[in-house]
Amino acid sequence: MTAQQSPPQPNPNPSRTAQAPRPVGRGLLWSAAAFLLGSLLVYNSVDTSADPKPQSGPAVAASASPQTNGSSSAAVRGLEMARSAPKRLRIPAIAVDAPFTPLSLGPSGQLDAPPAGNRNLVGWFKDGASPGERGASILAGHVDTKTGPAVFMQLESIKPGSTINITREDGTVAIFKVDSVETFNKKQFPNDRVYADAPTAQLRIITCGGAYDRKVRDYVDNVVVFAHLASFRRA
Repeated sequence: MTAQQSPPQPNPNPSRTAQAPRPVGRGLLWSAAAFLLGSLLVYNSVDTSADPKPQSGPAVAASASPQTNGSSSAAVRGLEMARSAPKRLRIPAIAVDAPFTPLSLGPSGQLDAPPAGNRNLVGWFKDGASPGERGASILAGHVDTKTGPAVFMQLESIKPGSTINITREDGTVAIFKVDSVETFNKKQFPNDRVYADAPTAQLRIITCGGAYDRKVRDYVDNVVVFAHLASFRRA
C-alpha cells in the first residue's frame, strides 16, 4: 500500500481471508507510510508456512459496491462514539469471536503484525481511529498460519448487510453493517479509497486473498471489508 500524510491509517495488505479452509501457514506483515490524518499501511503476508502451497483458488469479492470511500448511503452522519480501544470482535455470519491486540509502527516504519502463533487474534491500528470513532478504523488479521486456518479464513464470504459487533473498553458495543467486500491486487491497491479520512464512523477489515505466489511467498490480493457504524449499545 501506499500512503499519504495525516494521522495514522494503514494501507492494504493483510493475510488472506477466504471461503473454505485453505492451506495453512502464512503470517502477515504490514509496511507503513504517512497518511492524511493518519499513516497509511500496506498489509502484506509473510510466509511462515512449513509447506507453502497455493490456496485453493483466486479470491472472489462479494457483491455490492460501496459509495464514496466505501461508505454506504445508510451511514448515519453524526453517529459516532468517543474514542475507546476495542476488546473483542464478533462476526456471527462467519463465526468469528476473537480478542484484539493493538498494532503500531516498528522502528523500520512497518506496522507490526498480530503474533503468528495465535490464530484467533485481530489486530487494530491503535494510532488510527478506534472502532465507532469518526474516521476509518483499520483492522487486520491472518487468513492462516503455519498451524492452520486463522481468524479471517472466511472473511471473504461475508455478505453486504452482515453485522460486525465490536465490544470496547468503555463498556459499549459498536455495531457495524457491511457495505461491501472487495478483492484488490496488491500491486494496484486503492490506498486513497481504503485509507482516506472518512466523515463518518467507518470500518475497514483487511486480510490476504487470491492465489498464492510461490516465488514471492505471498498472496497476490487483499480482501477488504467496508462497513459503517449503524448503532451502538451498552455491553
